[in-house]
Amino acid sequence: MNWKPIKKSSDTWNIKPNLPDYHQTYSSFSWEKIRRELDGLPDSKGLNIAHEAVDRHADGLLRDHPAIRWIGSDGTILDFTYARLKEETNRFANVLKQLGIQKGDRVFVLAGRIPELYIAALGTLKNGSVFCPLFSAFGPEPIFQRLSRGNAKLLVTTKPLYKQKVAGLMDRLPQLQNVLLADVDEDMDKTVRSLSEQMTKASKTFTIPPTDPEQMAILHFTSGTTGMPKGAVHVHNAVLTHYMTGKYVMDFHPGDVFWCTADPGWVTGTSYGIIAPLVHGVTNIIDETDFDAKRWYEILENQKVNIWYTAPTAIRRLMRMEFEPRREYDLSHLRLIHSVGEPLNPEAVVWGQKKLGLPIHDNWWQTETGGIMIANFASVDIRPGSMGFPLPGIEAAIVRRVNNDKVEVVKDPEVQGDLALRAGWPSMFREYLHDEERYRKCFVAGWYITGDLARRDADGYFWFIGRADDIIKTSGHMVGPFEVESTLMEHPAVAEAGVIGIPNPMIGELVKAFVTLKPKIEADEKLRLDIMGFARKKLGSAVAPKEIEFQDNLPKTRSGKIMRRLLKARELGLPEGDISTLETS
Repeated sequence: MNWKPIKKSSDTWNIKPNLPDYHQTYSSFSWEKIRRELDGLPDSKGLNIAHEAVDRHADGLLRDHPAIRWIGSDGTILDFTYARLKEETNRFANVLKQLGIQKGDRVFVLAGRIPELYIAALGTLKNGSVFCPLFSAFGPEPIFQRLSRGNAKLLVTTKPLYKQKVAGLMDRLPQLQNVLLADVDEDMDKTVRSLSEQMTKASKTFTIPPTDPEQMAILHFTSGTTGMPKGAVHVHNAVLTHYMTGKYVMDFHPGDVFWCTADPGWVTGTSYGIIAPLVHGVTNIIDETDFDAKRWYEILENQKVNIWYTAPTAIRRLMRMEFEPRREYDLSHLRLIHSVGEPLNPEAVVWGQKKLGLPIHDNWWQTETGGIMIANFASVDIRPGSMGFPLPGIEAAIVRRVNNDKVEVVKDPEVQGDLALRAGWPSMFREYLHDEERYRKCFVAGWYITGDLARRDADGYFWFIGRADDIIKTSGHMVGPFEVESTLMEHPAVAEAGVIGIPNPMIGELVKAFVTLKPKIEADEKLRLDIMGFARKKLGSAVAPKEIEFQDNLPKTRSGKIMRRLLKARELGLPEGDISTLETS
């Protein structure tokens, strides 16, 4: 289906967007100008993410402005002003210093969305140490892999998580010198200590040491299909990308209230759940609980959220509900909705316009890129299903590999190829920790090869095709799963779909779809044939699924991506590989 473009969101605003003219801003952009919009450490002692996110506001006009508003699972609300956040993060930095944690040492946090996580993240950056977040839902072995591979020196967690998942690992982690528990008042022993006791004893003043912009700041682990997870290293200079994307994509304005629903165990929950909003001095909403539709709508209403950043899986869950959100909730303060995690189906973009009064702006990036690279901007018409345009300062292209050392940039529109970014943007990952060869293979002739396939239309919009290793080769056709999934979702009975290729001796691969139905719809053979016929009419017989299997829930990562490789492994009886990020609820 050819979805009609949606007019730019900013047409309805009474404020001017930060990026009123995309093409003019893109052509005149410079990273040096962005750098001048930040403070830098006093006395030209470098650039530190925590200084830009906290201290410069606490020392200025925003000292009493709410930086973080934390909403507990029981409804408790805690406000941390920028001044208070400075003091608390100073205390944590002093705790690290007193425990001998130095520049470059890795500080891991294994916790849900509790205030201590955010204080630890920013205090770690102040100390010049490296912040390493972990999903609290990880089991012991994924935790061990990351703590071991990341050379963990200190872990912040809670008593239940420590007892259930970490205590049995301690003998295998000789480098882990200290564990700080966020929910106990007294030390358990010389290694496992009370965070609150340590914080009480620590000074609330701290001077951030000189920080080289290229100094390691954040270590994010990203799962591979097999083997150990990859540790993507990011540096303090990444804050330029966080600031720039907050300005041009999130469109932060003074006084805004922002909510990113992502867990900091995922890169979005760090880059945009912590850094970007604080760098802009806005109020950052943190909700302790996971997805709950009623609670989410209440937060949007009660907290008067202006900008909301969430994931396609959450949007699809909301789409399955049979009610009109704007009739039951006041969403009038909401100005922008963004989505990331996997490509957003066109139907979801249009659903946002119809049900929430706002289109949903999809954007594309990866753990390795550190920040948003391609986006739908408020001041640009949306083409539902498109990734949008590259960010100012980011050169994106469709390329073909010529050999291991050379690529050819595809100039013609509508040609499928590898999505590549010209290397050198500030938040580009600097290495895969302890894996130089894997890192080196990501780059060819000055381009970062993302592993995604895409196309660019005649007007410069980029369109996601699929992961290179997800592409289905059937009867001489190259089929992108996303295209098939989006078409299936247009059927009135379909809530979600995951598509894979199954080896077939006659046609190479057979397209198979796993489908989740909307509530109150019964799966039967008649419906299966109806959906197959619908897809064949829309896509043609070569591309449409030859098999459809109904499932109550599709396997997803906690960041919302449908795990196609897991569907394929289970279908073919193959090893499942790394499933540490699999959503379990």
